[in-house]
Amino acid sequence: MLNRFFPIVVFCLFSVSAYAAGNNAVIQKRGNGRVRLLQYANGHWQMLVEGEPYFIKGVVYEPVKVGERLTESNMWMNYDFDRNGRPDTAYDSWIDANLNNQRDDNEPVVGDFRLLQEMGANTIRIYHPRNIKKEVLRDLYRRYGIRVMMGNFLGAYTWGSGATWEKGTDYTDPLQREKMKEDVKKMVLEFKDEPYILFWMLGNENEMAGSSENSTLNNTNARDVPEVYARFVNEVAGMIHEIDPNHPVGISNASSKIMKYYKQFAPEIDIIGMNAYTGYYGFGSLWNSIKMDVGRPVVITEYGIDCYDQDKGTTDEDFQARYYRNCWRDMLKNGYGYNGAGNSLGGFAYNWLDSWWLCGALDEHDGNKGAWRGPSKDSWMNDEWMAICGQGDGAHSPFLRQPRKVYFVLQKEWRDDNGKK
Repeated sequence: MLNRFFPIVVFCLFSVSAYAAGNNAVIQKRGNGRVRLLQYANGHWQMLVEGEPYFIKGVVYEPVKVGERLTESNMWMNYDFDRNGRPDTAYDSWIDANLNNQRDDNEPVVGDFRLLQEMGANTIRIYHPRNIKKEVLRDLYRRYGIRVMMGNFLGAYTWGSGATWEKGTDYTDPLQREKMKEDVKKMVLEFKDEPYILFWMLGNENEMAGSSENSTLNNTNARDVPEVYARFVNEVAGMIHEIDPNHPVGISNASSKIMKYYKQFAPEIDIIGMNAYTGYYGFGSLWNSIKMDVGRPVVITEYGIDCYDQDKGTTDEDFQARYYRNCWRDMLKNGYGYNGAGNSLGGFAYNWLDSWWLCGALDEHDGNKGAWRGPSKDSWMNDEWMAICGQGDGAHSPFLRQPRKVYFVLQKEWRDDNGKK
């Protein structure tokens, strides 16, 4: 997840500038349907949904019950441990307000969908369309006003390609490419008319794996054949545009490694997605780098920090909350009408609920097992403590929620955002 974007900025929020307001002639349109992207004379980009401005206040929503491993996307849609006929996490979770790991009389069932709505979220990220219950996502949109960025791994983790895990997805293989195209085509045909779809996001850090023997991170050879990969991405995006003119298409990355190939060989791509875990004050040079390298608007497809300080053996919710706030403000500052790069469309906080399965034993909330180096307080990113909500001692998973300070910080930011929709 490391990349070359090192944050060196100090920021503050600006009101919509006179420069932006005075240079609003449209010079480029991408899409003419329900969801459109417009670029203005000052270089700024804006997303319009049914004619109204839309800035993504997103959350990665992939809750996993303590003791289970995430083996399929959207397993939560099949959780019904209380046997009431609806997904437990979406509708039956409750807040453990006094942190005693019990549900007391004054702690009613709320449900994550309502908690997301009250937080101010307007979009969730789904990585791959498995285990989808359309009626659940329709309710998410109609009752709670939250849309979906629908993804397809496009061969990451070998999903869709038919490749073995040992060999990984090979973008030079015509048979694998055809399987991936068919997988994407099936997704688009199945969901393109659903009211909750915001846009399509292909891949997830596919360029971070190569065919060399120690590079099996995402089990693809995209990094080793960047032109082949970029041309394939373009082919798939073009197919989506033909089938569905109503929604843009993005590609998710974790680095700038192959941006120049997108610019040269993938003109059909509308949005550059970035999983970006950079420093304390936001995303640094990322915005201007992509502006120069590709010239497309940007969605931060993952961002966040853990709240566990391994040096002290305890949590630090204040540091985590400030980090998320700074990331959000940097996205806002670089969006349409502010004094930044003007190519930000918002982003997705990673993630909603602590995932105990990511490091060590499935039923342990491991504290001293930072998985990789990053900008956290102790310089270790502990994947099991990165969420907006904790699961307490795990005994009441997947129902119990302990919202951290970041929940309330983002709630304030998302409801006081200088007019961003």
